[in-house]
Amino acid sequence: MLHNIPEPVRKRMNFLEKIDKEDRVDGTPRMQRLRQIPPETGKFLSIIAASAPKGRFIEIGTSAGYSTMWIALACMERGNKMKTFEILKEKIKLAKETFQQSKLEKYIDLVEGDARDYLKGEKGISFCFLDAKKEVYEDCYDLVVPNMVKGGLLVADNAINLYDTLKPMIDKTLIDRRVDALIVPIGKGELVCRKI
Repeated sequence: MLHNIPEPVRKRMNFLEKIDKEDRVDGTPRMQRLRQIPPETGKFLSIIAASAPKGRFIEIGTSAGYSTMWIALACMERGNKMKTFEILKEKIKLAKETFQQSKLEKYIDLVEGDARDYLKGEKGISFCFLDAKKEVYEDCYDLVVPNMVKGGLLVADNAINLYDTLKPMIDKTLIDRRVDALIVPIGKGELVCRKI
């Protein structure tokens, strides 16, 4: 999977990595930046998603579609599709370009709107990547976990670099008897929860 990334995908990944790197040093306002995961986190997501049990894949917070492409690699391998949710119009436009240029459109459904308005209807989730506004993490967690299949995986970004902000939600997951949870020190820190 990681050894055979299609050229259109690799090209778009490189393009977005370049923009993300420039955004972080050129004074681009924080809300306009891509603020995407680093490549090692993308590889981690691909491997975790490919190892998930049978079920539906979702992503909460598409941004420009960088993390979506990594998860879509697992979809290609498994022959399934994923659904990704994004609320910001400028990010939706970029994500659409990403999926078209990377030729991954057949593996991805982009939903324009607040994921919290849709998550109750998302049943049989086997993999979820959560990387949205940190204030909505706990709401999303509460909506996703009841809809996960046994052995399903939820991965939440920024568990180390924004630990203080996410601490109430992280503490909740660590004592939630519906999941096994730990923080993996890769990238900005990934909270990994496995549905029991």
